[in-house]
Amino acid sequence: MNKKWLAASALAVALPMISSEVNAQSAWSFSGNAGLYSDYRFRGFTQTAYKPAFQGGFDLTHSSGFYLGNWNSNVEAGLYNGASLEMDFYAGYGASVGGLDYDVGVLHYAYPSSASGSEIDNTEIYGGISAAGFGLKLSYGVTDFFGVPDSDGNFYVQLTYDRDLGNGWGVSAAVGYQDVADALADNYTDYSLGVSREISGWSVGASIIGVSDKALASTASSAEDAGKTGLVLSISKSF
Repeated sequence: MNKKWLAASALAVALPMISSEVNAQSAWSFSGNAGLYSDYRFRGFTQTAYKPAFQGGFDLTHSSGFYLGNWNSNVEAGLYNGASLEMDFYAGYGASVGGLDYDVGVLHYAYPSSASGSEIDNTEIYGGISAAGFGLKLSYGVTDFFGVPDSDGNFYVQLTYDRDLGNGWGVSAAVGYQDVADALADNYTDYSLGVSREISGWSVGASIIGVSDKALASTASSAEDAGKTGLVLSISKSF
């Protein structure tokens, strides 16, 4: 078994105990999440060649609104120079003003064990606002877009909508636009529509996900289009 997955399993066992200690001692609160997904889609494109992904992370949040966290997922190694694990690290600040929520921060995508010689790590700064179930977020790349040469200055803007239907049911929708350093051939739109249900503390979901240009990217294993419209099923839990 991959040592990284052993470490992730050990972390999952330890997180609830750490959470209790942090919450009891200070204004900091600790939360975690873990889930199994039938596919990992990043802005519409599969990162696992349409195969399942185990994902999870944690957040440390201060009562003032500052937070930091980590999120992880397996990925198709051929896409990331041999790296089979994506590790995201982020920090930011969120608050509310007059019924409007806002959030600003920085996010770094890391791929441990990727082969040297090609930089694929990526860093973005982001800002978002939300109200009445609607959200608008802008992510701006301060590095090359996952190794694409001369693509710093890329950006992604996404509009989302989430609604609680009651009795544990919820629906969500999103549309996003990715611009890769003004390279017209690399720009595209992605979309998703999903439904979820809370069952005994678990969230079960199903989402239809697609992109405007299905052949813009391909999987590393079979070289098939990576943006095919598909149904992604999930089961996850927050603690």
